[in-house]
Amino acid sequence: MAKRDGVKWWRGGAMGAWAGAVLLLAGGCASAPRPGAAEPRRGDEIVVAGQFFHTGTPVVLWMDPGGYDGYRVERRFSPWARAGWAESKVDTPALDSPNRYGVRAQRLSAEELERVRGGGWDLPLLQRVVDQFVLHYDAVGVSRETFKRLHDDRGLSVHFMLDLDGTIYQTIDVKERAWHATKANSRSVGIEIAHIGAYPPESVRAAAAQAAIEAGKKPAPDEVAQWYQPDGDGGVRIAIPAKLGAASQRTPDFGGRPARPEPITGTIHGEVLEQYDFTPEQYAALIKLTATLTEIFPAMKLDYPRDADGKLVTTVLADEAYEAFGGVLAHYHVQRNKIDPGPAFDWDRVIEGARKLKRSRK
Repeated sequence: MAKRDGVKWWRGGAMGAWAGAVLLLAGGCASAPRPGAAEPRRGDEIVVAGQFFHTGTPVVLWMDPGGYDGYRVERRFSPWARAGWAESKVDTPALDSPNRYGVRAQRLSAEELERVRGGGWDLPLLQRVVDQFVLHYDAVGVSRETFKRLHDDRGLSVHFMLDLDGTIYQTIDVKERAWHATKANSRSVGIEIAHIGAYPPESVRAAAAQAAIEAGKKPAPDEVAQWYQPDGDGGVRIAIPAKLGAASQRTPDFGGRPARPEPITGTIHGEVLEQYDFTPEQYAALIKLTATLTEIFPAMKLDYPRDADGKLVTTVLADEAYEAFGGVLAHYHVQRNKIDPGPAFDWDRVIEGARKLKRSRK
């Protein structure tokens, strides 16, 4: 548990093993691994500047079977014959570049930019640049669909996706500038949490549907009613629509339920919204990932934006406050036109859980 680069128990096993192997070879030790020997992974590692760091929760990397590769040019979910860039830019005009990510250039000198533009990031330099963790909900419900929408349809990216069953998918190295939150991209890590999102309260939705019927129009589908169905015990269960596939979760026969059974009402940007909570599995994984990232990046405080009374800020941050903030924040703290992760997100559950976890590992 030796401390190095400001990291203790999150230190990557594979990279540490590699360094140890070099020392053994230098000393001529007979126990050095033979050439071609595979280096096993535990399956909880994330990749930061080419190094592995343990999180304590399942992670599927872009290089793993079943992973989502944000480095690939072709569209993941298109027929192979139409997936290449030449065909993609014709079939999907929204794609204006074969790359869905860029370089974190904003806080670099010209000399540093020349060094890293070819991939030459080291951890201390990345630690100087990255100080925010931006939380999104994906508004589509499952991570597989998230990647399709971002990568195939919109030419965007995010470092992590968190599925309903708590599986974390990493799509690109954290060193990359993912395209997920406008002005925050150069200094932040982004995560899309599987969730259909927040909506006006049920009474408002019902009134809108009735008004559409009276006007002779077909009312819009009620996404909330489709995704959350009574479970027979007074609560609700998550019902993944057939078009997305019940087998979309990595956990076999996963039956997801919100952490709190009743919908949560709150305000974002002064607008009253209603939302079911995230799953306990998502919270458990996010706590571990948040603890890991705030340990790797010392400038990323383990806290969220607070007002003068110490309460969560529920609107976009003023420019000066945003520039000064390093820590965990919502997409709505960055952009006025965003409301994710919504009023049901339990900030204290994540922040206090991550603090407790870090204290226990000291």
